[in-house]
Amino acid sequence: MHPKNISISDYTYSLPDEKIAAFPLQQRDASKLLIYKDGQIKEDIYKNIAEYLPEKSLLVFNNTKVIPARILFKKITGGVIEIFCLEPYESVNEYNSIMQKKENIKWKCMIGGAGKWKEGSLMKELKIKNEIIKLEVKLVEKLSDAYVAEFSWQPSHYSFAEIIQHSGETPLPPYIKRKAEDSDKERYQTIYAEFDGSVAAPTAGLHFTTEIFSSFNKKNITTDYITLHVGAGTFKPVKAALMEDHEMHAEWIDVTINTIENICDNLQNTIVATGTTSLRTIESLYWLGVKTILNEDILSDELMLHQWDVYESPLKETQHTAEESLSALIKWMKKNKQERLITKTQIIIAPGYKFRIAKALITNFHQPNSTLLLLVAAAVGDNWKTIYEHALKNDFRFLSYGDGSLLFIAQQ
Repeated sequence: MHPKNISISDYTYSLPDEKIAAFPLQQRDASKLLIYKDGQIKEDIYKNIAEYLPEKSLLVFNNTKVIPARILFKKITGGVIEIFCLEPYESVNEYNSIMQKKENIKWKCMIGGAGKWKEGSLMKELKIKNEIIKLEVKLVEKLSDAYVAEFSWQPSHYSFAEIIQHSGETPLPPYIKRKAEDSDKERYQTIYAEFDGSVAAPTAGLHFTTEIFSSFNKKNITTDYITLHVGAGTFKPVKAALMEDHEMHAEWIDVTINTIENICDNLQNTIVATGTTSLRTIESLYWLGVKTILNEDILSDELMLHQWDVYESPLKETQHTAEESLSALIKWMKKNKQERLITKTQIIIAPGYKFRIAKALITNFHQPNSTLLLLVAAAVGDNWKTIYEHALKNDFRFLSYGDGSLLFIAQQ
């Protein structure tokens, strides 16, 4: 069945509020871990995850860094307008350059209290290095699902990354029904976060500690990193009855040629995606490689993945191995003198999808009626119901600050 014809009502379950973790555990690697392999379920904690990974596994992590994307402005009348920055609303081919932009910048935003913001600009003051900065925002455009806001600041020699770090709050997901606290600045961030850009954490990575990374050495388990900047679309519920009518969110990925070569060299080993974002990225690499096979002269701005590409011609007919595809992608990058592949992927991984690169997935427990749950179902089939039922009955904590799982992908 084409994933367009999937009914989201088949991918729901009852999630009581008390099962949703409002706070993280004090110790990251003390979170419970459900291990699923060959139809069998085991339980442990993250601290011992290396015991369940095959020797010479390659774990791929997403090193994006969460930005404090929620900015509060107070009106002269005392009312508060909340601006949630979703993604840059500017031409961009390299995310970091956007974050380093100075003087002014446009962002696609959600706005709380937009009806009370009739006209004019909003102002707030912040301090950086004992210098007072005046930050101004004004509405530029209303979109179908959001707004475009333009930020400007004086003095203008600071980057937007610096401005938002000093003016914004940690963007906790909407299902965590509390205000962000100072502790969230550290806990809603992986210990290996490096590149600013996400408005939501790659939550599977929140459980990892330096002690876990050290434990990998005993089994010759290696690690590598990709960057996918997580957008608020990751929380977007599927409201359409059929997936055909749901628009998947597109996200920026940034992968070095060295990482692609490393993945290619490890295809005979167990490649484990740490988080759904890492999974979507490494599987996207396969299909981007296929695109370079089909058109070796494809231009950089054409080399991206749209929502249904992998399920339709000409990609769905491909018989290329993962090695052939990744080798072609590497060849294309060298030909075009690109050390990093920076593009957008809108890939939707749903039941019926055949995994090309990943053999296992480390992930938290996801919301009902979500594309993330569809991804889990693609990996483990109908057994997702058994897995989630087990987690609910055995006091696993759900969603971003909750516990997680190590799922070995069914052989296809």
